[in-house]
Amino acid sequence: MIISEHPHCETLKSLTEQLETSKEGLSNAAVEKNLSIYGLNEIQEKKHNLFILFLAQFKSPLVYVLVVAALLSLFLGKLHEGLLILLIILINSLIGFWQEVKALSSIKALKKLTESKTQVKRENRAFSISSAELVPGDVIILSEGDIVPADIRLFDTIGVVIDESILTGESVPVQKDANLILPKETLPYELDNMALSGTTVTKGKAEGFVVFTAQKTYLASIAGKAKEESPDTPLTKALEVFIRKHMFILLIMITLTAVLALWQGREIIEVIYLVIAELVSAVPEGLPIVVTLVLTIGAMTLSVRKVYIRHLPSVETLGSATVIASDKTGTITQGKLHVKDVFSLHETFSQTVSALANESIEGKGDPIDTALALWVGKEYKSIRQKYPRVNLYPFDTKHRLMASSNMIQKEHKIFVKGAFESLKEFATNQEDFKTLEKEHDKLASNGLRVIALGMGEHMTDDIDKWKIEIVGLVGFLDPPKEGVLEAVQTAQKAGLKVLMITGDNPLTAAAVARSVNIYKEGDLVVTGKELNGMDDATLEKILPKVTVWARVLPEHKYRIVKTLQKQGEIVAVTGDGANDVPALRAADLGIAMGDGTDAAKSTAKMVLANNNLSVIVDAIRQGRTIASNIRKAIYFLVSTSLDEVILITGAILMALPLPLYPVQILWINLVADSALDKTFPFLKDEEDVMNRAPTKLHKQFLDKVQLLRVLYAALVISLGSLFLYVWMLYHYGKESAISTLFTAFIIATWINGLQSLKEHEPFLKNIKRSLQINPYIFYGIGIGLILQLFAIYALSDVFHTLPLNAESLKMIGLLALWVFGMIEIRKWIEYLWKKVS
Repeated sequence: MIISEHPHCETLKSLTEQLETSKEGLSNAAVEKNLSIYGLNEIQEKKHNLFILFLAQFKSPLVYVLVVAALLSLFLGKLHEGLLILLIILINSLIGFWQEVKALSSIKALKKLTESKTQVKRENRAFSISSAELVPGDVIILSEGDIVPADIRLFDTIGVVIDESILTGESVPVQKDANLILPKETLPYELDNMALSGTTVTKGKAEGFVVFTAQKTYLASIAGKAKEESPDTPLTKALEVFIRKHMFILLIMITLTAVLALWQGREIIEVIYLVIAELVSAVPEGLPIVVTLVLTIGAMTLSVRKVYIRHLPSVETLGSATVIASDKTGTITQGKLHVKDVFSLHETFSQTVSALANESIEGKGDPIDTALALWVGKEYKSIRQKYPRVNLYPFDTKHRLMASSNMIQKEHKIFVKGAFESLKEFATNQEDFKTLEKEHDKLASNGLRVIALGMGEHMTDDIDKWKIEIVGLVGFLDPPKEGVLEAVQTAQKAGLKVLMITGDNPLTAAAVARSVNIYKEGDLVVTGKELNGMDDATLEKILPKVTVWARVLPEHKYRIVKTLQKQGEIVAVTGDGANDVPALRAADLGIAMGDGTDAAKSTAKMVLANNNLSVIVDAIRQGRTIASNIRKAIYFLVSTSLDEVILITGAILMALPLPLYPVQILWINLVADSALDKTFPFLKDEEDVMNRAPTKLHKQFLDKVQLLRVLYAALVISLGSLFLYVWMLYHYGKESAISTLFTAFIIATWINGLQSLKEHEPFLKNIKRSLQINPYIFYGIGIGLILQLFAIYALSDVFHTLPLNAESLKMIGLLALWVFGMIEIRKWIEYLWKKVS
């Protein structure tokens, strides 16, 4: 047996010889032979070692930081803290593992698309078998409603129409014609003499030869791309960059401090405790927990809007997105054809033909039929009842029309709808052709799908002998959803590029894109066929100018996404069919539609219950708020860990005793940091986040401005604390100095926390907003204050504290004013500078 790589360009005679088959089907012996050669008709799944998959969850800088914090806590005898951090590591890893396992189910979902019972003919006998038992050379019998179980070269078609949207994205079903012989370079959406695996027969009947099964089908080629690893989220990448930089700087500082301490002649044991103290203070162990909380609260907020997150870090990816690559049908448009424009030579006749040459019942049926029924309106039922049907002529692929013969009073009439070029062959009103052609071209140039309507006397069932008059033309469009135009404008104002990627034809795609402001004068519309002829350099060059991609295949969409990412874009892709799986998997954020296929939903990181582009834009707004809250949390936590390091280093440089005990540092991290950082997920928007361009990945959390602000705050707190420590040490001794500094440092951290709530505006600029932007932080401070008083007066031996006297309270108050005032001055300078510039 020989299986041609291009069965669509073979004659049926040649194909039967190559496949060693016939229209009567294979013999049982041939089936057994082919089954042993080609195997079962199933998409193969890659086997994964679940244990290795679980261990891979620990390969993250965030986890490394948490492990260090846990080990240090255990080393210092803080069993509860150490075990809690280890528990958090385990929970996070289990969540990640679960997400990975869920992602693998996308292949299984694709596999399900072709699992069905199939009518097959073998040894000239028709019977039903499992689709998995099909082999190349088998004769398949397809009927309305069947899912095509393999790639099939058709040899007999009777009005067969196949919905290929699951593979190509084309919203209108495709008519098939077994008599066609197509060129070798024909693209999958042009294979009009084949039925592809996973598609659905919507009308008619067909028979054909199985040519490709299992891994050789076009659907399997899509599944192959679904195995590719999804890229790390921008949040994961940015946090990894941040943590590496942060830990590198701190380790250098700690090493230098230890060397200096040894040079000063300090005891080895004292230096060890010094290093432990600095490490404990340096590790922002609360950061992963706070980030997870911010993302969780964000995901819960999004779920209220019917946006469901399958991969938690993807919540923030929304805020980082720079490109939205959206499907047309169902996301931008309603997914239903509507009659957009009608040209009638006789309006009454146009409505009559639309009602009678129609199979729509109660709003269900072929998209064109239901759209015509809706256009006719209330008269639809009465026309059909008034003029009873005699014969129905299903869609004929050769003549590209369908018809109905009905009794009009006592006359037998034929009512026809179909392609304008086809109806012209039977039309007698040639004097109207010039007008009709002009109107047809006008409708088509506006991106409408155009059909002609005709009627005449019924003389015969032989279509070739019909004589009709064309009475009108109808242009159909899948109209945009409500709110999409505003959503696109909001996205564009926020610096996002919105692309339409669709399987529909270029004119239709451009018309829809223009109506929602995606396509503008000067933009390019590029088809999949044109993309096929481009090398990577050409694609990269034209990509910024393209806003509409039409007649694209899964491999095209995948290539577009990968090229955008290569250019540094963070890409959010929408999809609902199996054809979207490769792009959804490759994208930074794959967004599936709630009514889409299981294959798409199991691959995507986010699922929309409401299939609307406006929902995605709203989700991006939420994502940006989340990113902003994470940025503020990082500023707070890093500045309040760095200030402890600078304080301890400063004391060593001045040859002073350690200003804080390790147990006090741990308590500061708990009472000062943890009491506040858990409230950051509830921060409200400081400004309209959609009024600015997306932030570049490397600038998201620790750009130069953020770094300088962190360093400034850390220096203000640490230098002020060092001054307090030295003054108290000189006047009241070591124990009193350490005890006062212990409380003062916590309050200074709270002040810094309050100042962290607003990044772009001074605290005193709008006090009301400053107090309302996060009311929960005051609850955190209140709880922290109670805990601190408990530590001072009830656990004084544990925390090495003395009761606070008037002098201590005065110094604590002065440090608080110093920290608030210096940070406020910096904010006012920044604010006024932006106003001037």
